[in-house]
Amino acid sequence: MDQKKIDRINQLAKLAKERELTAEEQAERTALRVEYIAAFRGNLEVHLNSITIQYPDGSKKKLEKKEKTLH
Repeated sequence: MDQKKIDRINQLAKLAKERELTAEEQAERTALRVEYIAAFRGNLEVHLNSITIQYPDGSKKKLEKKEKTLH
């Protein structure tokens, strides 16, 4: 996500504190937030996939993705 979009998210957040956002502004804010969260999760997943754990015996193992469980 580029800096212009992040700046726009911040601008809309500031506006929301000052006054009620229009329906168009709320829709824009929602779309930008969804895009930001998707980009954040993608970057986090790439970072986590690059992590390797080294055990005391010298063996190495990549992190494994946990399966979601329902409670």
